[in-house]
Amino acid sequence: MKVTVYGAEQKCASCIHLPSAKETMEWLEAAVSRKYPDREIHFRYVDIEAPESDEEKSYAERILDDEYFYPLVVLNGKVIAEGDPRLPQVYKSIEQAHPE
Repeated sequence: MKVTVYGAEQKCASCIHLPSAKETMEWLEAAVSRKYPDREIHFRYVDIEAPESDEEKSYAERILDDEYFYPLVVLNGKVIAEGDPRLPQVYKSIEQAHPE
C-alpha cells in the first residue's frame, strides 16, 4: 500500500496555523504505523515544485491550478484527503483499500 503526500515548503495561505505538508506526512506515517503495525504501508512526500513521475506531475499541476489543496493525501492513486487531513477518514480509506 502506498500513501503519497503532496505539498510545498511554503504553506498555503489558508494553512498558516497548520503544520507543513512534510510535518503532516510524518504525523500521518507515525499514526498509521501505530494503528496498523502489521500492514506494509509506504509513505512518500512529493514537493509540488519538483515532481518526478508523470503521476506526481499530474497531481502537482492540479494543486497548482487550485483543483486540490495541499497537503494532498493519495492512497494507491486515489485522493483520500486534502488540506487538513483527518485520521478517521485516512483510517477508513486504508481499511477499504485493504481490509484484514
